[in-house]
Amino acid sequence: MILMATLVEILENTASSKETVVAVAAAADSEVLEAVHRSLERNLASFRLFDDLEKLRSAIGKSHPYLSNHPKIKIHHAADPQSAAEAAVKSVSNKESDVLMKGHIPTAILMKAVLQPAFGLRTDQVLSHVAAFEIEGFERLVFVTDAGMNIHPDLQRKAEIIQNAVFFAHSLGIQMPVVAPLAAIEVVNPVMQATVDAAALTAMNKRGQITGCIVEGPLALDNAISLKAAKHKGIAAKSAGLADILLVPNIESGNILYKSLVFFSKAKVGGVIVGAKAPIVLTSRADSAETKLFSLALAIRSSTI
Repeated sequence: MILMATLVEILENTASSKETVVAVAAAADSEVLEAVHRSLERNLASFRLFDDLEKLRSAIGKSHPYLSNHPKIKIHHAADPQSAAEAAVKSVSNKESDVLMKGHIPTAILMKAVLQPAFGLRTDQVLSHVAAFEIEGFERLVFVTDAGMNIHPDLQRKAEIIQNAVFFAHSLGIQMPVVAPLAAIEVVNPVMQATVDAAALTAMNKRGQITGCIVEGPLALDNAISLKAAKHKGIAAKSAGLADILLVPNIESGNILYKSLVFFSKAKVGGVIVGAKAPIVLTSRADSAETKLFSLALAIRSSTI
């Protein structure tokens, strides 16, 4: 499998042996429709768009009129956001679609449908968010997990979050990703739970309880991603400074790191929820069409592995 170091490379190398169908909940949004348009230009997928019919046709007419009769688009009426979410989730659950995408709809409404016992997409795996960042000055993608789903995961849930992220990294050609459980310091301090969990996760990896990766922690952010910083602090771990996957200790730190990379570093990003029956593109309603497009490519790629 080709190892891809940029999100554009992922776009260019994302192709499946079958036609991937994406179900979009609440699709009447200009940025969402722009992402759909760009995906169609690259022949990434076909789409089922769920929203109020009049609202959706109006949005398409204003910004992307050629989508109204596109052969790879099917439009479905949904009276309100809840109906749109449920219909899109059912489309994936019934295997009419392969990927679920959030449109202009609150996350809580979409996830309520995803978690419905009758028709939802829940499995026995934990659901977690993985974001792939392309950061200037780095020759590799950096993954952050979990900045969007699990509020304060315990040790077992952190292990499951790592496995989700490792599977995701494998789908992009990273055969043995390095995982850094982040903390404020590099040694175990019993009063700092992040360091205790990081050490336990490292031990679980060495004993085969977490597979397909190298786990090394606890590490502070600088020592996780910078060889220079790790060497300067005398950290002996062979993988220090080489992290592919950054495991954050809780959702607050993940959210801050995610948004700092986007707004301060101007990093490019795509994000997907993994662990469900199908990948879920769960971007912010304020995210750009480019971010939505990158997220779609990542979801489509992971859905075909």
